[in-house]
Amino acid sequence: MGVKPKNTVTLENKYLMEQEASARSAVRRRKLLVRRLSVFLVFTIVICTLLISTLVSRESALEAKKEEKALAEAKLAKLEKKQLMLENEILKLNDDEYIAKLARSEYFLSDKGEIIFNIPKEKEKD
Repeated sequence: MGVKPKNTVTLENKYLMEQEASARSAVRRRKLLVRRLSVFLVFTIVICTLLISTLVSRESALEAKKEEKALAEAKLAKLEKKQLMLENEILKLNDDEYIAKLARSEYFLSDKGEIIFNIPKEKEKD
């Protein structure tokens, strides 16, 4: 209502009392509404923060798994290539002529009537 002058008298009738009670009730309802909205806002911010942090952590975990998958696929390709090479080597080792050629070149073994000459490799000129 404001500042009352000193020489005025407030009337104490039923209408004024109802109006003052109504005004106090409206102020109290407004305060409660502001409090409820504030609590709801804080609750919403907390939930959003949790959801965003979860999303970010899941995204980083997904990126780490993608990198791990790429490394595993590269390793798998390398091992498959090595397996193919070893399978070819197994097939070659079943051939007697290949075994004889391998023994001559790596272990300097000779066949009957062969003489092995060791020729030094030429050095490349700079």
